[in-house]
Amino acid sequence: MSALLLGVGVLVALFVGYNIGGSTTGPAFGPAVGADVIGKGVAAALMSVCFALGALTVGPEVVHTLAGDLLRDQSVFTLRSSAAVLLVIGGSLFLGNYVGIPTSTSMTAVGAVAALGFAAGELDRSVLSEIVTWWLVAPVVGFWVAAVVGRYWYPRLRAWLALEESRRERPLVRVVSSGITPRPVVESIDGRRELSGAIAVVAVGCLMAYASGTSNIANAVAPLYATGELELDPLLLLGSAAVAVGAFTIARRTLETLGNDITALPLPAAIVVAVISSAIVVSLSAVGIPASFVIVATMSIVGLGWGRASRTPTLSDVSRGEDAPTVVGALTADGEHDSPTSNTQETADAPEAASLFNPSTTARVVVMQNVVPLIATVGAFVLFEFVPLFRY
Repeated sequence: MSALLLGVGVLVALFVGYNIGGSTTGPAFGPAVGADVIGKGVAAALMSVCFALGALTVGPEVVHTLAGDLLRDQSVFTLRSSAAVLLVIGGSLFLGNYVGIPTSTSMTAVGAVAALGFAAGELDRSVLSEIVTWWLVAPVVGFWVAAVVGRYWYPRLRAWLALEESRRERPLVRVVSSGITPRPVVESIDGRRELSGAIAVVAVGCLMAYASGTSNIANAVAPLYATGELELDPLLLLGSAAVAVGAFTIARRTLETLGNDITALPLPAAIVVAVISSAIVVSLSAVGIPASFVIVATMSIVGLGWGRASRTPTLSDVSRGEDAPTVVGALTADGEHDSPTSNTQETADAPEAASLFNPSTTARVVVMQNVVPLIATVGAFVLFEFVPLFRY
């Protein structure tokens, strides 16, 4: 029976990793895909490698936090309870991936583990309070930092980067399947500055994937590691492999949501979002906080869109030839350049924030990002409080 439960636990952990790959690839590489820098296949490959690096380096720190600090007595993590927790986590994440919403794996996992600890009377409320506090603070910080950048510095950043902001017919780098093996194809690049911008947005996306690995690998393996039945390194490798499978399959839906439905991100905007989100997540992971990676990234996107919408061009902007943004979606693509006269007119009639990002899609994303962790928390509590097989 013990071997059977261990096998079930490993399979469920792989299922959780699979869904993490589907949920976190969108926030990491959605900006690069939305800006048509790379295709979805390239994004999945980069996600797989960078996530594994984060999981194998900083990831163990967060694993120890989730497996050792959140509950006062680690004996609560039996093979049966760990498999059940992982099943709740995986099922909840699958729900978000099914509807194409990248949900917070950290909130989902911590909620399920906290429900187990509460039912068993072993929950460390001080640790949970610290984690939840940072969950509330981090998205607000991401939103306002991005909003300030969008309102005051984005035009100068765009001019400095000198990146082409119109959407391309094809990604700069994509994978084609013609022949026996897939092969990368690089499209023509218009100048060194566009190349530099493309490299920058992909590099920062890789940093976000690395940050995701540092924080999110614990959500797949921590409950099973806490049982003491398996060593950590093999679990990290198995979890990373499952994430890679998810990145190449169900992540396509979340890449579409964060890359195209919320916004048609131009390259400078994608770089801003990636830098802000990755900086916050890496900082939290360094102190052992399971960061809400997805929500930070999403709120940074919304914050940048709101900041640009609320910006009113000044006379100095007009004199430098910086145009008021043209509405195209969540953010703007800053397409056709208008004359100074038209800029003056747009200054008088500044667009509302809602016109620069898709409010219905944004609301759906924010709601689902909170509903899925709530489902996991309530479901785990009901399971361990009322179901005789798992009741504590």
